[in-house]
Amino acid sequence: MAHEDIRVKFGKRLRKLRAEHELKQRELAQKAGISLPYVQMLEAIKPKKRKNVTIVTLEKLASAFEMSLSELLDF
Repeated sequence: MAHEDIRVKFGKRLRKLRAEHELKQRELAQKAGISLPYVQMLEAIKPKKRKNVTIVTLEKLASAFEMSLSELLDF
């Protein structure tokens, strides 16, 4: 079994959480205080469009979902 890129795993987790919270990408970006293009790059499926996430952004996203960092990263 091939190892899935951690960025792909995180992008899937982010999309799942966003759907569970009924948020559009733009709404999540506003709530987390990050840009819409950055959210789009975090969720990107194509390797060339994927973006690495910083610890500061992880903290902002966790706060937007009202959860801890460990919950956010619980794939």
